[in-house]
Parts: sequence; structure tokens; C-alpha cells
Amino acid sequence: MNVIVPSLPYPMDGLEPHISRRTLAAHYGSHHVACVERTRALIDRTPLETASIETIVQASHEMAKPILFNAVSEAWNHSFYWSCMAAAGGGEATGPIAELIAASFGSQSAFREQFIGMAAAHVGSGWIWLVLEGEGLRIVATPNVNTWLVAASTPLLAVDVWEHAYYLDYRHRRADYVNAFITHLVNWTFANDNLAAARERRAGRRTRWNTAACAAASNIPIRAGGTR
Repeated sequence: MNVIVPSLPYPMDGLEPHISRRTLAAHYGSHHVACVERTRALIDRTPLETASIETIVQASHEMAKPILFNAVSEAWNHSFYWSCMAAAGGGEATGPIAELIAASFGSQSAFREQFIGMAAAHVGSGWIWLVLEGEGLRIVATPNVNTWLVAASTPLLAVDVWEHAYYLDYRHRRADYVNAFITHLVNWTFANDNLAAARERRAGRRTRWNTAACAAASNIPIRAGGTR
């Protein structure tokens, strides 16, 4: 199967003090693993068993299979989210995405204010995304387990605003968590790589998502009791 629990791109304590080892142990080591286990059980002995995770997301969405879609979209969202952070991340955006941020939001400070504001105002659980739409950038939200992967525009970054992503470290202070994400953790290299890949796809060149979700890593264990 191609649906896996990918390796984190940093040590379990690599995001401290902004996201603790305790939070990652619960979020990555339990919640993400459970999404993968559910997905693998649902596609076992089906035509989707050997499909890529992106194909399974799209197929379950198009075929209106909500149980599978809910599991696999959360698996994909989490793999994408881990790559959206770096141990030495944060700070001002650089490269081509910095130019688009300036053109789309007016300034990097205006972008940060809008991103944090949308996350703070989002009711309930979900995800906040920075997406490429046309030739500009837009900040959007999806509720619960929904993913922007099935939308027409292209996700470049995402932050998880389910409580399990931040409650152990920030309690009810979601805005502080998202501020820490933007200020100290966001992986602008990953965003630039996704932007470049999106532009290549538009030019007709075949590319794959630059995310751990695509890794072929059959040697990575999942939680005891899961299906390999």
C-alpha cells in the first residue's frame, strides 16, 4: 500500500518550544496513525489498494464515499502539514512566494494578520490554507476533515486548527499557536517548492506533490494493531 505514516522531517522535539514533543507524540504518533490505519483497512483488497494517496482522496470524493474520504483526507492533510513546518522555519517569506504575497496581500505583515485572523475566527475544527488561485494567493478554510486537495486551486501551505494540534501547549489560545506557526515554524522552502510544482503542472509537465505523503516508505511502522 502507498498510504503510510511518513517520517517527520525533524526530530520529535525539533519544533520546541513552539510545539512540544508531547503534542507531536499525540498528534503524529496517535491521531495521524489512526487516520492511516482506517484508510488502509477501507482500501484493503479493493482497486484502490495500490493507488497513490492523492488518487484515493480524489476518487473517494468523486464517488461520494464519505467514510473513506474522511479517513484518507485527514491522512493526506497531516502529511502535508508536517512538511509545512521546519525546525528553523518562520520569519519573512523569501523567493517567488514572497513576491506573490506582496502582490496578493500588500505586505507580509498584512498576510500574517489575515492568516492568523482567519484561523482565530474559524468556528470549530478544520484547516487554514494558503492556496494558489489563478496568478495570486488566497487564504481559505476547510471545516473538519475536508481538504483543499479536491479544490480547483492549489494548496501551498496549511495549518491544522483542530484542538489536538495545539491544546496541550496553548489551551484555548488558537491565535497564539497560529502566530507561532507563522513566526517560528512555517517552511517557506516547502511553499516555494509547491508553487514551482504548480507552475510546472500548468505548463503541462508531470510533477508530484512535494510532500511526505508521496513517499514510498514501506519500512515505516504504524501503530501496533494496524494493518500493514
